Amino acid sequence: MNIELTKTVDIIPYEKNPRKNEQAIEMVAKSISKFGFKVPILLDKKKVIIAGHTRLKAAESLGIKEVPTIVADDLSEEQVNALRIADNKVSEFADWDNDLLKEELNLLPYDLIEFTGFNLNELELLNTGWNADFPEIDSLETVDTPNTEKVIIMCENASQKNIIFEAVTNLLKDLDITNAKVT
Repeated sequence: MNIELTKTVDIIPYEKNPRKNEQAIEMVAKSISKFGFKVPILLDKKKVIIAGHTRLKAAESLGIKEVPTIVADDLSEEQVNALRIADNKVSEFADWDNDLLKEELNLLPYDLIEFTGFNLNELELLNTGWNADFPEIDSLETVDTPNTEKVIIMCENASQKNIIFEAVTNLLKDLDITNAKVT
């Protein structure tokens, strides 16, 4: 396996890429800016991306003209297509060990937290007992406190959490509920 530098203008995004990655570009660009381009883009024989669309877009947003690439010229077209999907899908099967995650995040200096993909609200929730894995969506819990109603929605994964977060935020705006806080 050879890692080589390839001009970004020579790399061809896969036109049927089903993964929507626009929201991740800024975060990946921050990571590349801070740590360098450490994960090569995987290409097929024709320089079409197998894995790394977000890294390419992030590099372009930073004005990077050459990026590290690996050409997987030993795979059939069917294998390339399967790998392209698997590369994006398999991470969804992983879970966080919240205790270890909390320990690792808390070892980081404040100025590196933003490069992890976790925001300070998520770190605060993790440190106060938040379960990042959300084992189920069916569970709703309400907690009554004076003048406050707290609703907890359990989700299957972080992607589902983001979808629900956006939907609830939009619903509150539509209902003109301005004193609600969504975290």
